[in-house]
Amino acid sequence: MIFDLGEFYMTEIIDLLLLDSSVLIRFIFSMILAILLGLGIAFVYKLTHKGLNYESSFLTTLALLAPIVTLVMLFIQGNLVLSLGLVGSLSIIRFRTPIKDARDMVFLFWTIATGLGIGTYNWSLTIIATVILAVLMLVFYKLRYGRKVHNEYILMISGTGDFDQNLINNLNTEGVVKSFLRSREIQDNNFELVYELTFNEKELAKVNALVDEINKMAVVEKVSLLSPQLNLPM
Repeated sequence: MIFDLGEFYMTEIIDLLLLDSSVLIRFIFSMILAILLGLGIAFVYKLTHKGLNYESSFLTTLALLAPIVTLVMLFIQGNLVLSLGLVGSLSIIRFRTPIKDARDMVFLFWTIATGLGIGTYNWSLTIIATVILAVLMLVFYKLRYGRKVHNEYILMISGTGDFDQNLINNLNTEGVVKSFLRSREIQDNNFELVYELTFNEKELAKVNALVDEINKMAVVEKVSLLSPQLNLPM
């Protein structure tokens, strides 16, 4: 048994030494290129990411996914038996990690496509495509593409007595804030007013000053400025 095992390893070593140098060079170059492009994609993700759902482990995933997919493609190399075995192996694995942001899915597909391109020896096209997508991501990030120009907030005011609504109405006449009364609840001498405000980011300081001014009123017991958006700005 020991002799058979030793003979097996000797055969493997001889096959490795007799391996065509061009094949070995292409394999090493493909793996190094996949690692470099994977690190580049991870860097673009880190540079353009904003929000609270940032996970450092996702960067490791992006950096390693490209060389892993490349390695799989180099192993298959048009072999039908290996490709069927790969499909069977993947069917056993269950991915339970939830994708919190659709943008993360884009980076995952980008990394997988990079590994597929390198694993099929389409090096030039893969490099060009990766550079184009990286520049596009940076342009979208700098131009704040898809982000709303105006912010929407809910202003809640509660207290006892008579509230002077001219403070908010004056803002409408000045064109600083678009607002309208969403609900008004009065019970005995207590009141609760809910306004919907729409304003530009540059006007946030004026809105904060308005909130401070309302909070100083004797009839006001509580004032809150809330964002109704479910997702935090990215």
